[in-house]
Amino acid sequence: MVLPVLALFTVTLLWALAAAAAQIRCVDAARAGARAAARSEPVASAEAAARAAAPGGARVSVVREGELWRVTVEAAAPGPRGMGVTLRADAAALAEDTVGGGTP
Repeated sequence: MVLPVLALFTVTLLWALAAAAAQIRCVDAARAGARAAARSEPVASAEAAARAAAPGGARVSVVREGELWRVTVEAAAPGPRGMGVTLRADAAALAEDTVGGGTP
């Protein structure tokens, strides 16, 4: 009776660790994309930078909202069919073309 419970606990723990690692990759990918967009690189380059750091199959969107570039990365959690969990990370960066435009 104890062995099946321990096996289930172990599998759940491994899935949670894999999901946490994928979430960290999503956060890193969103930050990388936001940094690239803020440096006035083309949107395609910012998306490519985010996709390179994101988990496989992730969806990346790069949008400019006023003075900010916002990057969103979404990916299914690893495991059997993602176990119904979607991982999401957002990052924003101030566009460099708006920095230092005023007088002190």
